[in-house]
Amino acid sequence: MLLPLCRLPSSPSLPAIYKHIFPGRRSLGLRRQHGRGASARRRLATHVVCCSSSLPVANPATVSGTEISAEWRGDAIRRRFLDFYAARGHKILPSSSLVPDDPTVFLTIAGMLQFKPIFLGKEPRRVPCATTSQKCIRTNDIENVGRTSRHQTFFEMLGNFSFGDYFKKDAIKWAWELTTTDYGLPPERLWISVFEDDDEAFSIWLNEVGVPKERIKRMGEDDNFWTSGATGPCGPCSEMYYDFHPERGTLNADLNDDSRFIEFYNLVFMQYNKNDDGSLEPLKQKNIDTGMGLERMARILQNVPNNYETDLIFPIIEKAASMALVSYSTADEATRTNLKVIGDHMRAVVYLISDGVIPSNIGRGYVVRRLIRRVVRTGRLIGMRGDGHGNSDGAFLPLLAETVISLSSEIDPDVESRRKSILGELQREELRFVQTLGRGEKLLDELLDEALVSAGDNGDKPCLSGKDVFLLYDTYGFPVEITAEIASEQGVTVDMKGFDIEMENQRKQSQAAHNVIKLSVGNETEIVKSIPDTEFLGYESLFATAVVKGLLINGNPVENVSEGSDVEILLDRTPFYAESGGQIGDNGFLYVYEEEGGKQNAVIEIKDVQKSLGNIFVHKGTIKQGLVEVGKKIDAVVDGKLRQGAKVHHTATHLLQSALKSVIGSETSQAGSLVAFDRLRFDFSFHRPLSEEELLEIESLVNQWISNATHLETNVMALQDAKNAGATAMFGEKYGEQVRVVEVPGVSMELCGGTHVSNTAEIRGFRIISEQGIASGIRRIEAVAGDAFVEYVCSRDNYMRHLCSSLKVKAEDVNSRVETVLEELRTTRNEVSSLRSKIAVLKAASLASKASIVEPHNVRILVENMGDVDADGLKSAAEHLVGALQDPAAVILGSSPGDGKVSLVAAFSPGVVKMGIQAGKFVGGIAKLCGGGGGGKPNFAQAGGRKPENLPDALEKARAEIVSSISSKSN
Repeated sequence: MLLPLCRLPSSPSLPAIYKHIFPGRRSLGLRRQHGRGASARRRLATHVVCCSSSLPVANPATVSGTEISAEWRGDAIRRRFLDFYAARGHKILPSSSLVPDDPTVFLTIAGMLQFKPIFLGKEPRRVPCATTSQKCIRTNDIENVGRTSRHQTFFEMLGNFSFGDYFKKDAIKWAWELTTTDYGLPPERLWISVFEDDDEAFSIWLNEVGVPKERIKRMGEDDNFWTSGATGPCGPCSEMYYDFHPERGTLNADLNDDSRFIEFYNLVFMQYNKNDDGSLEPLKQKNIDTGMGLERMARILQNVPNNYETDLIFPIIEKAASMALVSYSTADEATRTNLKVIGDHMRAVVYLISDGVIPSNIGRGYVVRRLIRRVVRTGRLIGMRGDGHGNSDGAFLPLLAETVISLSSEIDPDVESRRKSILGELQREELRFVQTLGRGEKLLDELLDEALVSAGDNGDKPCLSGKDVFLLYDTYGFPVEITAEIASEQGVTVDMKGFDIEMENQRKQSQAAHNVIKLSVGNETEIVKSIPDTEFLGYESLFATAVVKGLLINGNPVENVSEGSDVEILLDRTPFYAESGGQIGDNGFLYVYEEEGGKQNAVIEIKDVQKSLGNIFVHKGTIKQGLVEVGKKIDAVVDGKLRQGAKVHHTATHLLQSALKSVIGSETSQAGSLVAFDRLRFDFSFHRPLSEEELLEIESLVNQWISNATHLETNVMALQDAKNAGATAMFGEKYGEQVRVVEVPGVSMELCGGTHVSNTAEIRGFRIISEQGIASGIRRIEAVAGDAFVEYVCSRDNYMRHLCSSLKVKAEDVNSRVETVLEELRTTRNEVSSLRSKIAVLKAASLASKASIVEPHNVRILVENMGDVDADGLKSAAEHLVGALQDPAAVILGSSPGDGKVSLVAAFSPGVVKMGIQAGKFVGGIAKLCGGGGGGKPNFAQAGGRKPENLPDALEKARAEIVSSISSKSN
């Protein structure tokens, strides 16, 4: 069953719509030509374990050989849907980003997401009804991609939405008309599901549309009633299904039978509000939220056996097949599955990167990284190598991405303009991951060694733990089947139960965290009905007279607030800027005066202003004096000095972005920003640190533009006109049909609602304070301008004066003098370290006579506390002693060099190592007693700790364990 646009799981438990999703495991990996398990690794190119699709595989001739009619190509199907509803009064709106504005949702997973505030009554509707084709990402069932006919990570949802305009009758009739007339689906192949108690929908389908009663199924709450959560908007659903096998008749037909039916259109009738006690009350404004899966409709109309073989995805599959030197039409089922995975995942990663999601190990970046790695593993498995230009070690993802981008013009026109950054990011990530795969092979070798040694010590059968196998699978890209096969060749088993537990834990976390859209209706919904949007006057003035329209304490409305209380104040008009576009809210004061006489009655200090409930400004502050009441007139006064600081830093941010694009390339894009009164922070996508020369060039450009004293131009225009003029959109902002464009002529043009200087000369100066990485592929620059710039330069000048005075040199000679001092310090430290090592060796020489002999191998052991010797000295002493005692010998030394530290070292001669006793494992266990850890090679290892008081006991344990280990070894 197609997961509808907004009918999503309301709790971590999976509803019935997920019950037919089955777990599977795919074998992917990296070929290796030599070393342990070489024969198994050579089979990586052909070995695969996969589940077969529940749908029958079509004859190869119908897979890629059939010419698709132009009217049923994916782009035409999309356009026909949008035009159909546009002709019925719907406004065609663009797809929103895959990175949602809603903080409760990880990625955009439904077409209704951009309309959520309207459905909740938190924002006024801009149009009575709308239609969209929305890009969506869902990864909760990633293991089924390629295995079933319909599971995808990236897909498009075609939707029509009514915001209190039309309702159930029109939604049903139009859905039927679109499906049977415009798309021409045979009526006799269409089935309908309705909620079991929705007699109205049942009657419309039966009596007005004319669907036979036997093809209308009443289904329960789990399947056909959408709720947003424990409370809030909800309502019944009705779904349309296509029947691939009508010859099976109507008796006992099961709409959840994937081999026969596919759900392609879902209609949600948002007509109730669910109260705390579970009761339902009718909504005053009834809404419609629908979703048609574009890939599913394309599958039906193009007469192909699965979504992957539609023209929306199949060109990517064909490209991958040609690069792997295989034919999809003649390939076995395992290879086809892998090609489907590549086709699906490549669409997802291209659109995610285009929308600013950079591969990383956290958050959305991890989703991209995981999908990329699955493509790389899968591609290498079927033989994909090289960049297509003769470099066999090059990346193949950019070539696949070229095909995805060529298909993107009707989905997201911005993808083409971001081609260079998309291809560059994919190339870097693939080459980085190939190196990771190599490290994974090395780790597997080490884990097999440890399993064999551990089993030999304990007399158990050697086994790789489920956690280790999962680590290899999830972090290093090793499929469990290949890990098991390589391990088997070494006589090592795999803990598959433990691995399955780790996989299930990850799957549950993914489903619970990222696939629910939460809607709630609270007090603020009632407040918004009585309070109009706030009129913002702050572009022209820092002062305004206004009326108090509402007072809130802890989110609850009150009529008055007295001195000393924290309060949120809603005004009809304000000069205060509310935080948005990265710029923080204004500070200032509100003054209440008596209507007669003008005597000051109350003073409120405003420390923050936020936008809420659509476009209502919430002034957050404290009553410093008097009493404030709803309906009173006030004078609102913004702190002019702080506002100027914000204006300076906001304009400087625009200049900085232009300078970055000029110096490091136009493909870099904004990934976040902060405009404060005393500084700015700008996050941007880039794959490496900026050099000192680049930072200086950026600074120089910005300061040059400042000194040009250019007047800024601000205009309000249509969004499309602004884009056509080349205006850049600010990160994370939503725009209406009319937008404000701020331009520094010849330098910068951006869509921006923030406050700015009127002339660049007001900025005075600009200085970069720091540049650093904050995530994989994301850099951050912090800088100051205006008064903050002057203060920064003056404070640095003071530091330099003090430094010159201390070093007794001129400013221009500070660098050379500091380098001389550092070199003298390094030389002195080396001399001290050398002397300490010599002293430690001399101490050690006197300890050699304390060595004892352990039978039956005549091993000389020495376990001693060397007082306050440092780690380097301890290392030198151990090396000296193990050589002096001769093979076989074992030396364990400890010391407390000070500052609450413990140092430990273990040195074993070759004869001891051959007994299966390893220094790395041995010393790590001893270090735990001292609150630390460590490790190293089998013959030499070091460790540390933070509990010097435990050192004597730790050394006693070391003595007992080394004696026991040696004594237990037979001749």
